[in-house]
Parts: sequence; C-alpha cells; structure tokens
Amino acid sequence: MKSGLIPGVQADVGFVVSEDMRPIFDGVAVHDVCSTWSLVHYMELAGRKVLLEYLEPQEEGVGSRVECDHIGPARLGRTVRVVATVTSATDRELVCDVEASCGDRVVATGKTWQRVFPREALKRILDRG
Repeated sequence: MKSGLIPGVQADVGFVVSEDMRPIFDGVAVHDVCSTWSLVHYMELAGRKVLLEYLEPQEEGVGSRVECDHIGPARLGRTVRVVATVTSATDRELVCDVEASCGDRVVATGKTWQRVFPREALKRILDRG
C-alpha cells in the first residue's frame, strides 16, 4: 500500500433514503425508514473509499467484517451521511470506525474491516471458490 494511510484519515458517502432501501421481508415493507442492511452497504462503501487511493495497482481490497449498531431511524427522502475514519492500518488490513448521521442525529455506528491482497493471490483464491 501507499504511505499515508494512518489513523484519522477519513472518507464519506451520502445517500437519500429511497423506497427500495426500506426493510422488506417476503415482499412486505415493514417500516418507511432505511434498513440496517442498506446502512451496512454504505458503511462498507465509505471504508472502501478510504482504501482506494492507497492501493497500489497490483493490490485489491476485500471486505472481511462489518459491525453495525443501528440506533435510530432515517426516514424516506432524508439524506444520510456515512463517515469512515481509519483506526488501524497495516499493509494487509484496514479497520475503520463508521458513523451514519441524518442531519445532526447519529443513526448508526460501527466498524469495517478490509483485507488487502496482491491481485494475483486474490485471483487464485476466487478461482478456487
């Protein structure tokens, strides 16, 4: 990895909660708010954005773990901002704290983990699967 990926480095993503982001089970929308799985998607995306500019051309990152504490609602039509902040980085792994906010309210917190592989090694692993 390139140098500079240190604790405190951040990246963020924003999204507007849409109907397809609601918690839907067996075709039935349970609530008109953002689902936990949608929040997790954007948590991983924010962590990925942190990693991208530090990868060497021969490297690739793979999400390996996510923790999410969904603590409040984000209603349809609202904008959510997810910020990933590096807490630990080595040449093989990146860990970020993540926080999702709707205005000045925190709606979720968590962590993401990504592992870094040489592209050739990752290709061999994926070809076996």
